Amino acid sequence: MSATRYEEAVKGVRARGVEWDIDPTLDRMRDLADVLGSPQRAYPVIHITGTNGKSSTARMIEALLRERGLRVGLYTSPELHSIRERITIDGAPVSEQRFAELYEDVLPFLEMTDAKHDVKVSFFETLTAMAYAAFADAPVDVAVVEVGMGGVWDATNVADGAVAVVTPIGLDHTRWLGATVEEIAGEKSGIIKPGAIAVLAQQPVGAAQVLMRRANEVGATVAREGLEFGVLGRELAVGGQLVRLQGLHGVYDEVFLPFFGAHQAGNAACALAAVEAFARGRATGESETDSDQLDPELVRQAFVNATSPGRLEVIRTGPTVLVDAAHNPAGMAASVTALTEEFGFTRLVGVLAVMADKDVAGVLEELEPVLDEVIVTRNSSPRGMPANELAELASDVFGEDRVHLVPRLDDAIEQGITLADESGEFAGAGLLITGSVTTAGDARVLLRAGE
Repeated sequence: MSATRYEEAVKGVRARGVEWDIDPTLDRMRDLADVLGSPQRAYPVIHITGTNGKSSTARMIEALLRERGLRVGLYTSPELHSIRERITIDGAPVSEQRFAELYEDVLPFLEMTDAKHDVKVSFFETLTAMAYAAFADAPVDVAVVEVGMGGVWDATNVADGAVAVVTPIGLDHTRWLGATVEEIAGEKSGIIKPGAIAVLAQQPVGAAQVLMRRANEVGATVAREGLEFGVLGRELAVGGQLVRLQGLHGVYDEVFLPFFGAHQAGNAACALAAVEAFARGRATGESETDSDQLDPELVRQAFVNATSPGRLEVIRTGPTVLVDAAHNPAGMAASVTALTEEFGFTRLVGVLAVMADKDVAGVLEELEPVLDEVIVTRNSSPRGMPANELAELASDVFGEDRVHLVPRLDDAIEQGITLADESGEFAGAGLLITGSVTTAGDARVLLRAGE
């Protein structure tokens, strides 16, 4: 397989617009799915929306399903490194050859759909069609699908999820989804379909009311974190945490979770409930036991094997270097809480690169209490905020003496390690590289390239 064919496919997908250039309608995607033969109906779907924690929850669901011997398709966004990461089967991204084949297979149908509409099929719609086609062709036993944005008009929503998972909702993408958590919840509630099981993480009261209203309107069964399922206990452990989870059909003790933070324990509880709901509702009538509880040892093994790269991920030690994809105030607040509770740094320096369309001031305000100094820079995304603009905002929050402007990310990381080490406290120094998924991905490449 020549690299050129894959590169041409990627070029073709990206030429269909950018991910943040959104025309909120499902009309094109419905037409595209129809001419493709509705591949999204060839397998059951576990559909996931929310503001934060979607990808981590999706990956944990995938790990649980695969541990049960099922062939699983996983569709997530955005990618850390390669566009192929968005479409995985059996835990592995599709190959370059398969990616090219998928694009070439759907291209005639893209053009056919383009001809029917004033706006051509978008970048994200194209990838979604490719993912649904890949899963049907595999074939998979179940697809775990993360929305791109919102829910009602998101391209993934041509599928009807047997289980709909809603992770915590906060303010993000307000330009498209609404200015309040209630409005945003209204958009995200669109993935809850008639007869589905809705697994709801703990939510702000207004968001919870909107989600419950939608579930009632469509006759969906509801499982709520803190009521029908949840985290019964958690304690710190080397490399993560040990949790006790209340599932829908039983309690699971001594579960090691290789992630940091109470928010990840909550994500794990949602993932467990989603898989329990899926297992009980499968058309095959499959049941683990008379009580429908999953095999506790299977659950433990699945969580041990789960990964979520770029989410408070320790990349190096001495000083400890963490990479985190938090990109909005709610996500950053969760990361900061985990940092405070679980790492105990005596000195913490930040390297920050953000997207220009985010609530940057809110992100900075969450970081200020835990960072001794912050280095502002820019990531590789064309959406990235220029470093000098970020420096001005950061100076308003941190004060000029704690802010350093370093235009290149690689230089910023190098300076961050130097600043973290200045105290001479080898074990207590840390560097946090954060601000967006792109920042996390760029940092992982740079740090591993230097190993």
